[in-house]
Amino acid sequence: MRALLVENYTSVEALSIRDVSSPKLGPGEVRVRVKAAGIGFVEALKIAGRYQTKDPLPFVPGTEFAGLVEEVGDGVMWPEVGEHVFGLSARGAFSDEMCLPADGLWRIPDRLSFVQAAAIPVNYLTAAYGLIELADLSAGQRLLVLGAAGGTGTAAMKIGRMRDAHVIAAAASTEQRNFVLSHGAHQAIDYTTDGWRKTLSSMTDGAPMDVVFDAVGGDISPIAFRTLGWRGRHLVVGFAAGTIPALPMNVALLKGASLVGVDSAQIYKREPETYNRLTREIAAWLDAGMLEPPPTTTFAFERFLEAFDAIRSRQALGKVVVEMSPP
Repeated sequence: MRALLVENYTSVEALSIRDVSSPKLGPGEVRVRVKAAGIGFVEALKIAGRYQTKDPLPFVPGTEFAGLVEEVGDGVMWPEVGEHVFGLSARGAFSDEMCLPADGLWRIPDRLSFVQAAAIPVNYLTAAYGLIELADLSAGQRLLVLGAAGGTGTAAMKIGRMRDAHVIAAAASTEQRNFVLSHGAHQAIDYTTDGWRKTLSSMTDGAPMDVVFDAVGGDISPIAFRTLGWRGRHLVVGFAAGTIPALPMNVALLKGASLVGVDSAQIYKREPETYNRLTREIAAWLDAGMLEPPPTTTFAFERFLEAFDAIRSRQALGKVVVEMSPP
C-alpha cells in the first residue's frame, strides 16, 4: 500500500509517498480503506519531532480518517464489511489502509461525505469540549472566535450556533471574513488592525464577550482576554501565530475571568467517559442536522505538500483534508 512514511524527524518537504507493507489485522480490529484524512496544525510539528510528544520512528502521520471497512477481525460485532466509518488514531491516517480497534470507530452519518467526516474528529471534539464542557456556553452569550476561518475556528462557530450563542468571527482577510459570515458567524471583524478591540466594542454596543475561543495566540491573545466581561472564559486551543503570549494576571483578577486550556489529545486518556459521550453526541447532532458539517479545502494525496502549505500559511478556508485516490 501507499503511505507517507517518516523514518527520521524531518521537514514535510523531505517526505515522499512510499510503497510499504499492509498492516496485519488483529483480533477486535477492523481494516479500513482510507478515503480521506484530515490535517491539523500539529502534524508538521510531529513530523519534525518538535511536538510535545514524539511518535516512535518510523511512523505514518495523520490522526483523523474516514473510510470503508474492508475486513473485520475475530470478535468484531460492529462494524460490518462495507460500512462507512471515521475516527481518531494515534497515527497512520496518511496511508491506503489502517487496522484499528473496532470500538474506536464511529459510523459516518448518511448526510456526510468521506471528506466531511475526516474533517470532524479533532476540531469538533475540541470545540465541543471547550465550549460546552469547560466554558458552558449558553444561549444568548457572546462568543469571539479567533482564527475563525480555519478548521478549528469553523468548528467553534458551528458549535456556538448550535448553542444559540451570538458568534463574532475574527479573521484576517476580506475573503476569510466573507467566508465565516457564509458559514454561521453573526458578525466578522478584522483582528489584525490597530484598535480592533474598540471596533469590537462598537459592534456589540459596549457589551463584553462571554467566551473567547483562541487557536491563534501571539500578540492578539492578551487583547482578546481584555474583551471579556465578568466571569468570562478564555479558551486556549493553540498557537497558530507561532508565539506563546504572556497574560498580566491582574486582568484576570479584575474581571473574575478564567484562562482555560483545551487539549483534545488528552481527553481520551484523562476523561474517557466524557470523550465517549461527546463523540457519540457529535455524530448524533450531525446525523440529525442539529450541527452543520464542516467546510473543507481538499487536496489529492499526491499533493500533500500543498495541503501542508495551506495550513502553515493560514490561507486555507475550513479544514484541510487529503483525499485518497484509488491505489
